[in-house]
Amino acid sequence: MTDFADLSAVYLNASLKRNNADSHTQKLMSKSSKIMEAEGVAVETIHMLDHKIGFGMVTDAVADNEAEADEWPSIQAKIMAADILVIGSPIWLGVKSSLATLAIERLYASSGKKNDKGQYLYYGKTAGCIVTGNEDGVKAVGMELLYAFQHIGFVVPPQADCGWIGEAGPGPSYGDENPDTGKPFGFDNDFTNKNTTIMTWNLMHTARILRDLGGFPDKGNVGADWESVTNAAQF
Repeated sequence: MTDFADLSAVYLNASLKRNNADSHTQKLMSKSSKIMEAEGVAVETIHMLDHKIGFGMVTDAVADNEAEADEWPSIQAKIMAADILVIGSPIWLGVKSSLATLAIERLYASSGKKNDKGQYLYYGKTAGCIVTGNEDGVKAVGMELLYAFQHIGFVVPPQADCGWIGEAGPGPSYGDENPDTGKPFGFDNDFTNKNTTIMTWNLMHTARILRDLGGFPDKGNVGADWESVTNAAQF
């Protein structure tokens, strides 16, 4: 039986709800995080609106004189200490939230740094996303987030996204109480529950593999010596 007890994960909620308890995205994120916790993974959930996060392609907005306060460096440190990153985003007008964009921008600002192997910083870490909203946009938001993750160096496992959307037009959001049944909307949706389960387990499996390998193999992907291996310039 695979042991995940030495792994850790950060769940970053990019909800626009000021109170995390009111966040529909958090309700679905909690299903995923509870799976990890049940399997021994140490989980921390960060609600972005609980923190003052500066804007800009900078690693520290205060040091770069872009903001008077910036708590992103402490969040970045937690992400770097973890094996797994999951970003949760609501859907507005078919796209991810502004806070999800901000998170990707701040992650990107550090992506040019190197790890101990000389690879880009996020090599050896795995990432996925959770999306909630109404009408449409789950796949579009997932596409944007998962592309960004892999582009800056995270390993994206198979089926690394999950989500829930309501019917077309104004209506209930994930976790709202159904007045007819008294149960939360979406909680008994087999499609969402299945995909949330698969995503969560694939993140844990990928993190386990990477941890056991000592990170991602470094042959052919270290920018400083790419010409020392079989490379595209030879053909």
